[in-house]
Amino acid sequence: HVYNISYSLSRKKIVHYTCFDQRKRANAAFLIGAYAVIYLKKTPEEAYRALLSGSTPPYLPFRDASFGNCSYNLTILDCLQGLRKGLQHGFFDFETFDVDEYEHYERVENGDFNWIVPGKFLAFSGPHPKSKIENGYPLHAPEAYFPYFKKHNVTAIVRLNKKIYEAKRFTDAGFEHHDLFFLDGSTPSDNIVRRFLNICENTEGAIAVHCKAGLGRTGTLIACYVMKHYRFTHAEIIAWIRICRPGSIIGPQQHFLEEEEDIHFIYPYYCLLQLQPACLPAFLPSFLPSSSYIFSFRFRKLLLKTSIVVGPRRHFPIQTEK
Repeated sequence: HVYNISYSLSRKKIVHYTCFDQRKRANAAFLIGAYAVIYLKKTPEEAYRALLSGSTPPYLPFRDASFGNCSYNLTILDCLQGLRKGLQHGFFDFETFDVDEYEHYERVENGDFNWIVPGKFLAFSGPHPKSKIENGYPLHAPEAYFPYFKKHNVTAIVRLNKKIYEAKRFTDAGFEHHDLFFLDGSTPSDNIVRRFLNICENTEGAIAVHCKAGLGRTGTLIACYVMKHYRFTHAEIIAWIRICRPGSIIGPQQHFLEEEEDIHFIYPYYCLLQLQPACLPAFLPSFLPSSSYIFSFRFRKLLLKTSIVVGPRRHFPIQTEK
C-alpha cells in the first residue's frame, strides 16, 4: 500500500501518526521503523533510536497469542532486526511482494497459509477429511491444496498434529508425506527436531508444514531450520515468522527456541574455547557470537545448566500420540 501511494507523495512531507493506545502505538512504530529499514536503508538500531528520541511512555512489547501471563517479550527492535535478516536472505522484496495474493491466501476460506521462507517453507492450517463449512468455519480437504502446491513446487508435507486425514491422499497425488507428532502447545523432542531437519535438508522443492492451526508447532520447527541454516537469533526468527504469519510460536515454544540458540551457537563456542572438539555437534555453524556475549549473564547461566548434563544436547522423552 505504501508503494502504491509513494509516487504521488514523493514530493510531500508525510506525517505518520497514531493514538495513545499502547498496542496501536507499538504497531505504528514498527511500521514506520520497517519503512526506514526497507526504503531508507537504515539499520534496525538507527531506526529504533529515531523512534525512541523524545518518546514517552516506552513502547509496549509484543507478546504471544496464548492466554494468561506473558513470560516472553518481543521488542520493536527485535522485529526490525528480524525484518532486516529476512531482507538480507532474500525472503522478502517489497518491489515484487504481492499484497493481494498474501491477503487472499491467509484467509481461512482460501486455505489459511503463508510463506515463511519463499520457495522453501509454507505454513498452513491442518487439512480435514473433506471440505465443508462446520459451525460457520471453512474446512479444507487435502485435495483443495493440490493446485496451489503443484504450481509452487511444494513437494513434501509435514504433519505435526494427530492424524485427521489419510496421508495416502497426498502421496497418491505425488507428494511426500511425513508425520512428526508432538502435543499441541508443547515443544519438540530432540528426535523430532533431528528428523525434521533431516527431512528438510534432503527434500528438493518446497515443504508445506502444518499442525492443527499451523501456528505454534509449525512455527517452532520451521524456526529451528532457519536458525541453523540462516543464522537468525531466536528473537529474530520469532519476529520474522510472526510478521509472515501472526499468532505463531506460543508459550514455552518461545523459551525453547532461546535454548536452542544457546545450545547450538553458544555452548559449541565454549567447547571450542576449551579445546574440547568432542563436545561440538556435527552441525556447528560458522556463526560465532560476539566476544562480549561470553561474559554476559545469559551465557553464565547457560554454563551452569550445561555443566550438569552430558554433552551439549538435552534429552527429552519421545512423545507418543494419545
